[in-house]
Amino acid sequence: MVEKSFSESYKAAGVDVTAGYKAVELMKAHVARTMTTAAMSPIGGFGGLLELDLTGMEHPLLCSGTDGVGTKLKLAFLLDRHSTVGIDCVAMCVNDIICCGAKPLLFLDYIAVGKNYPEKVAEIVSGVAEGCVQAGCALVGGETAEMPGFYPEDEYDLAGFSVGVVDRSKVLDPERVQDGDILVGIASSGVHSNGFSLVRKVFDVEHTDLTAYADRLGAPLGETLLTPTRIYVKPVLKLLEEVAVKSISHITGGGFYENIPRALPKGFKAVIDQDAVRVLPIFKLIQEVGNIPTRDMFNTFNMGVGMCVAVDKNDADRACRILREQGEDAYVIGEIRAGEHGVEMR
Repeated sequence: MVEKSFSESYKAAGVDVTAGYKAVELMKAHVARTMTTAAMSPIGGFGGLLELDLTGMEHPLLCSGTDGVGTKLKLAFLLDRHSTVGIDCVAMCVNDIICCGAKPLLFLDYIAVGKNYPEKVAEIVSGVAEGCVQAGCALVGGETAEMPGFYPEDEYDLAGFSVGVVDRSKVLDPERVQDGDILVGIASSGVHSNGFSLVRKVFDVEHTDLTAYADRLGAPLGETLLTPTRIYVKPVLKLLEEVAVKSISHITGGGFYENIPRALPKGFKAVIDQDAVRVLPIFKLIQEVGNIPTRDMFNTFNMGVGMCVAVDKNDADRACRILREQGEDAYVIGEIRAGEHGVEMR
């Protein structure tokens, strides 16, 4: 007689394999939204398959990125809202690999839970799927691990990775950056997924009514903080088609001071016009409530600029126009100058 997978002993230890099967069934509809023509394998197999179309590429290179959501998840736990953190997870990976000029092809997620609540897992995956749709890549697989005694029953961790492809001749190389190049900032949607250990401390989120409406934010504090990370893949790919972009930096943990220099050659600095940066209200509130020095703010958060693009001064206006046509708020925030490698605020 054929028997279905089930272990009473394993369930008694805290792992219900049948809950895992239910979660997979519930998430299938979300995963189906992400299927591109290149995706080959249905969810549930041992590996994700993708047909690699290298048409027009002379020397294709694979580019990969991995990341998680971090302690922003604590806000999701407190508010019992889990449909957007998956977007964050995808964004943190695909926004990194687009900085190399690579187009994301696939994504895989990893969800570790204290107890497998299938509906909650499916809700998390719905966000991952939405992020993949925004990035134009396929969710080809993943893993849900039930780990009783390791995570609290109502908590989880979420991470993932993405793989993309780029022709070697089109890889963005910081060495192309020159004195006089212009830095174009692309607006963020909020705090994104970095700095939440400081955010949680500033607002004492475990003892604050996160659902209360905040006039300065035009929304409840919790809703503002949970705003998902903006995914820049499609607008940036369009920009790369039309403008000779020198380099791109994704403004994540470490803010301006850590991330922008990663896209600059030695012997050059980014000179940022601090007054030009359109700082979002949430960052002003964080700074005031936490009494945080301005430099620390720019060294921790994106401050309203999710990406920074270096272009020739003659391409700056066109780059801003193209990005705006793609729905992004893009504007000049500074320039490149010869000097000690790093960031100078003026």
